[in-house]
Amino acid sequence: MSDVITEAVSQLNAKMGGNGFDGCAKFVIEDEGAIIIDQTGARAADDDADVTLTASADVFKAILDDELNPTTAFMTGKLSVDGDMGVAMKLTSVLG
Repeated sequence: MSDVITEAVSQLNAKMGGNGFDGCAKFVIEDEGAIIIDQTGARAADDDADVTLTASADVFKAILDDELNPTTAFMTGKLSVDGDMGVAMKLTSVLG
């Protein structure tokens, strides 16, 4: 597992404050790997999910560091979303 994935999992779990996520989402960080967020929290995995969000490591880090709004990233083409947009919208509570 890459250091980028390890750090992202840690940051996501901290943002969730020990709570899970109502749904199942996958973050694909280009050239690094994938993260699943579900009712058990965040973990490095490449399982099937309701929605898949894909971005570069730099974009994903900016989102996690609250330097880039996830909606803005999507609207400007820096973040792609494939699957259930309703689940993707719920992620704003986790990410932002």
